[in-house]
Amino acid sequence: MHRLLMSGLDRLRAAGVETPAHDARRLLAHAAGLGSGRLTLCLGDEVGPDVEDRFAAAISARCARQPVAQIIGQRLFFGRPFKVTSDVLDPRPETEILVLAALEEAVRRVLDLGTGSGCILATLLSERTSSLGTGVDVSEAALNVARINCAALGVVDRAALFVSDWFDAVDGIFDLIVSNPPYVSEREYPRLSPDVRQWEPALALTPGGDGLGPYHVIAAQAARFLEPDGRLIVEIAPWQGGAVSRLFEDAGLTAVRVRTDLDGRDRIVEARRSVPAE
Repeated sequence: MHRLLMSGLDRLRAAGVETPAHDARRLLAHAAGLGSGRLTLCLGDEVGPDVEDRFAAAISARCARQPVAQIIGQRLFFGRPFKVTSDVLDPRPETEILVLAALEEAVRRVLDLGTGSGCILATLLSERTSSLGTGVDVSEAALNVARINCAALGVVDRAALFVSDWFDAVDGIFDLIVSNPPYVSEREYPRLSPDVRQWEPALALTPGGDGLGPYHVIAAQAARFLEPDGRLIVEIAPWQGGAVSRLFEDAGLTAVRVRTDLDGRDRIVEARRSVPAE
């Protein structure tokens, strides 16, 4: 198995993959049906041609810059496995900051705009077992992945998932609205890594223009769907904190603040619906 690992590592290096050692180990563990923590213990073992073939195919896919999560079919998010396909974004660790912020207070009814894989919604429902959730997306293919993930985590009975262009088909009032919308600008999109640009859905990455279009929609409509003092939490690009904050403030939302990720970069903007004066 060690020979296989080294040959895969050499191929990934030659293809210019940024993290060849990490990726080769994950792909070999997957091909051999091993947990990633057990691979080191088994490197001296011989493997059959079926493992060699699976590993070779996985390495070829990664050399073509297909993300590892798509090749192995899943990604861990908030400690739970989520199915990943080319129809959804690969859940990022940075998005866990949004989940942590959401869990700081009670969650009764949550709306996830642009739910994608369902990683945010399903995680919140898993962590808050009495909560109800709604997840919407313009992509039926993405919603199919979200349904699979919600079912796998045992929360599908508490999750309503349906097609909606932002709020268009949404009905009801929520105490929490969350979203990780497409925010990459038209100018920035061509500079994304090939792993992202060639393999993840453009619709979930960029709205075109300056990247702020979805925040204009969310800012303008969120208060209609929030309880008084209800919370709104959105993920942003690190350079969008000021612009998104101003949009929320101009829309009459209150308690607007930007919070950073573990690298100290602006990552989420929070706001509340104002409480009517008595």
